[in-house]
Amino acid sequence: MRVVGKNDKSRLIGAARRRRDRTAGRSRLRGGIAVLAVAAVASGCVQGTGVETARPSPSRPALKAPPPAATPDPPAKKFRSAQAARAARVAAARRWRLAAVPLTPPPPPARKPKITTRRGFEVAGHEELGLPPVFTTVPTKQRVVFLTIDDGAEKDPAFLRMMSDLQVPYTAFLSHYLIKEDYGYFERMRRQGVVLNNHTLNHPYLPSLSYLGQQREICGMQEVIERRYGHRPLLFRPPFGNYDRNSLRAAKSCGIKYVPLWNEEVFVDRWEYREWDRRIRPGDIVLSHFRGRDDWKGTMPDMIRRFLNKVTAEGYAVARLEDYL
Repeated sequence: MRVVGKNDKSRLIGAARRRRDRTAGRSRLRGGIAVLAVAAVASGCVQGTGVETARPSPSRPALKAPPPAATPDPPAKKFRSAQAARAARVAAARRWRLAAVPLTPPPPPARKPKITTRRGFEVAGHEELGLPPVFTTVPTKQRVVFLTIDDGAEKDPAFLRMMSDLQVPYTAFLSHYLIKEDYGYFERMRRQGVVLNNHTLNHPYLPSLSYLGQQREICGMQEVIERRYGHRPLLFRPPFGNYDRNSLRAAKSCGIKYVPLWNEEVFVDRWEYREWDRRIRPGDIVLSHFRGRDDWKGTMPDMIRRFLNKVTAEGYAVARLEDYL
């Protein structure tokens, strides 16, 4: 069985385990019940999630989700004139200490680009089975990039304020074991127009699980997001970027249509690149994480500042990924 994933996955898995240990340590302060819950999650035990993960069957078909284009647009702020709107953007950029005002993205394309699996990221029978495409860049000539943020560990109110002030779109990929301590934080995010997507229940290394184990992880998170936030995601990102044929088969059975990975990753203090020439290209998907000072040398607003300063300086606007799918 061929496994596809990001390079140096052992480093990523080790980092995730360290993050889980820190999460468990913080949870001890919230009482013995929370400790037991985190310990169950850290062990990789699906039963410890408390989530009903019934699989689709003829008697219980999977619910159909609306197309990505039907998701709500970020709430538009009303201004008396274009000049007032521009002044508000300048003020927000100054307030959050950006080097320049972020560029306004062009209107979404009326005709969506065709999304296909990136060469080398296929699994056996990918096209024949109609498995979801795995991609790192959206084919477009527009100078736009897409910001995606994973897992849900850090819940920084300043981050929500910053993104609302600047009206910068992004897509979230969430894991249940991290969001369940504060569902309300991500509800506030959803109300700002952010689409909440699937990053599994417990963030496991998927190729180590059976098909049914992977299906429980993916379908279980579909159920959580649908029950808590009112929609069934069409986008799924495998933890660490690692997946195999069973991962994509399970994702398809749960109603997933797309598996976006990433071409760059941004941290507080650096960027990392998939391509050898370390360049941003039109349509690139950029990854970051919900992290704070426990893991980074700064905060989520610090990360966003680094991200926006670079893409703006290189002439890129930030667009919403779902508008291109």
